[in-house]
Amino acid sequence: MNQLTSDETDQDLPGEAALPGALPDDLRAELIAFRRDMHMHPELGNQEYRATAAVKRRLERAGLEPRVLASGTGLICDIGTWDGVRPMLALRGDMDALPIPDTKTDVPYRSTVPDRAHACGHDVHTTVVLGAGLVLADLDRQGLLPHPVRLIFQPAEEVLPGGAALAIESGALEGVGRIIALHCDPKVEAGKIGLRIGPITSACDRLEVALDGPGGHTARPHLTTDLVTALARVATDVPAVLARRVDSRSGLALTWGRITSGHAANVIPQHGELSGTVRCLDLVAWHDAPDLVHAAIDEVASLHHAKSQITYVRGVPPVVNEKGATELLRDAQTARRGSYAIEDTEQSLGGEDFSWYLEQVPGAMARLGVKEPGDIGRYDLHRGDFDVDERAIQVGVELFTGAALMDRHRL
Repeated sequence: MNQLTSDETDQDLPGEAALPGALPDDLRAELIAFRRDMHMHPELGNQEYRATAAVKRRLERAGLEPRVLASGTGLICDIGTWDGVRPMLALRGDMDALPIPDTKTDVPYRSTVPDRAHACGHDVHTTVVLGAGLVLADLDRQGLLPHPVRLIFQPAEEVLPGGAALAIESGALEGVGRIIALHCDPKVEAGKIGLRIGPITSACDRLEVALDGPGGHTARPHLTTDLVTALARVATDVPAVLARRVDSRSGLALTWGRITSGHAANVIPQHGELSGTVRCLDLVAWHDAPDLVHAAIDEVASLHHAKSQITYVRGVPPVVNEKGATELLRDAQTARRGSYAIEDTEQSLGGEDFSWYLEQVPGAMARLGVKEPGDIGRYDLHRGDFDVDERAIQVGVELFTGAALMDRHRL
């Protein structure tokens, strides 16, 4: 992705802010600087101490009273006073980075931490919620905020089963009537958002498999368990078996991310490991997935006389966007930038622990366009060279502030 210069970053994208609460120029510049600082100092899940402290300081400067979660990372902050009756709208942003190297070489804000990078846009998500909070706090002081709003800065989204559970246990949803979020999408141009009613992400579980055998000489595989072949068969055959045991419309997919075994070319190893993820578009199939996966692995491993040990870690269910919350986001974006700034989006096989909030209250997640308009390159999340058109920060802030200013009776 081509990085914008500082002058280009300050240029507005097409659209008009028809609601109060547009992002002031000085705050826009501050938020870009905040995002870049966070990008330079990525922290893994449940280690977001620096980011937590930075957000807390800025909210307190605005006269707010953020509360750090019990784990020491992540925050909750209310704007306006909840009277116990009027439901709050919650804005959620995640804070953690990924354990991969930052491979960008042409920007001054690349990661300063080895093998750590904000390659999923969580620095943008945090910055957007912070910016929206600052704008809404100013509107609240003017008496222009129709209902209280809660900011949720969540840790550990990338750590299954996700930090959302911790936030919920800490009272993040108490008094909340609806919750909204966004996620960077490098396929959507900055200035636009993607929306979808119903499932927008998939379920995501983690799978660890260990295979064992007696080992031996590669000259005599018939006298032992050919463990590397067994690993290869599990890696290739199990996904194929699963594809024939579930309805193809469920989107159940097992994909391996790691396979390891052996130390020498002429030694059949005694131990090998595979790890990967199980993703599923359908909630019912997701509930059946652990038993199906266990059975398929055991069958293939037994065929090759390998003993299997399976660790299946439940992750997150699909994010299912509620119609009312999705329309709230649609109306807010239309008021800010026009209906042409909204596009339909497809259901992704990516997992998102925002789904745990939606098990408790209605809500929706939007796709935030971060691709530079006109750029024909193909980009994806979880890559070391991932970056964004920083004008998307303004779009996200004004989307959230617009939603908060909509008719309170819709909450």
